[in-house]
Amino acid sequence: MVTAKTTTKTCLEFGYVANDHWAKLPAGWSWTEAVAVATDAQDRVYVFNRGEHPIMVFDRDGTFLRSWGEGLFARPHGIFIGPDDAVYCTDDLDHTVHKFTPDGRLLLTLGTSGKPSDTGATSVDYRTILRVGPPFHYPTNLALSPEGELYVSDGYGNARVHKFSSDGRLLFSWGELGNGPGQFHVPHGIAVNRQGTVYVADRENSRIQLFKPNGNFLSEWTDVARPCQIFIDGAENVYVAELGFRAGMWPGTTAPTANAPGGRVSLFDRHGELRARWGGGQNPCAPGDFFAPHGICVDSRGDIYVAEVIMSAGGNRGLVPRTCHTLQKFVRRKIEP
Repeated sequence: MVTAKTTTKTCLEFGYVANDHWAKLPAGWSWTEAVAVATDAQDRVYVFNRGEHPIMVFDRDGTFLRSWGEGLFARPHGIFIGPDDAVYCTDDLDHTVHKFTPDGRLLLTLGTSGKPSDTGATSVDYRTILRVGPPFHYPTNLALSPEGELYVSDGYGNARVHKFSSDGRLLFSWGELGNGPGQFHVPHGIAVNRQGTVYVADRENSRIQLFKPNGNFLSEWTDVARPCQIFIDGAENVYVAELGFRAGMWPGTTAPTANAPGGRVSLFDRHGELRARWGGGQNPCAPGDFFAPHGICVDSRGDIYVAEVIMSAGGNRGLVPRTCHTLQKFVRRKIEP
């Protein structure tokens, strides 16, 4: 088990300035909520959202470039961009993962549209799962291995990770219901480092589990609060978007302690030592704080993008104003010598 040090820095102390009005949407457009974000090799930013234009593409300065995906998704959930700029989109309510060209041409589909696997689940509430099953039942996110293999976290209606070949052939799956090693309660986010180690955000167990490429358990990191997504940069720093305990709580559940944190972002080194942490939900709509972090990515210059599920995690129930930010950019400041 790895438990990170508790010494933290704010985003500003660590060298980042928050900007929650970075993206410039076309006049009259909105995105309801940005659920996931990814950057391509040119640092163009793809925002997967639940509005009328599911994929919005911006340059790194926030200028709108184009949109696509209208009418293609039941409910956007996760996005990943491969080294060849192929765009992978996870649609949880459709029980599918799609691979597209950067301009939206469909290349590959995993799963069968509208047909979940038989796990006994009756909703996106993981507590209704009776058994684990094959792909997919409300899948959540995808990541690629260095060899181009596909790992999919199958989270809300299943408790498994599925590994596919690059051409979409299922190789094997692993995971069971529970809180032991290799067990999951909502495997929600996933990332793979350069050595092929698979990081799984085991959200409702408030931990990150690390696995070998064959699915064998390696270790767990427990200094996280309901992690939603993981991003690993070229230096193998590990960025984690944490939902916390003030948003998206399941009916009948409560925070573990009275002072349990809200939404936040944590930055770990490759060994699981905490380097920086900010947010916590004290002022969730203020720049640099969070209500419901759900997706995270880092561009080639080290700028960080965080997407938040403002409406579905409680904004639709009045927990925060509907105007609360759903996408923030953390711009890396130049440090003077």
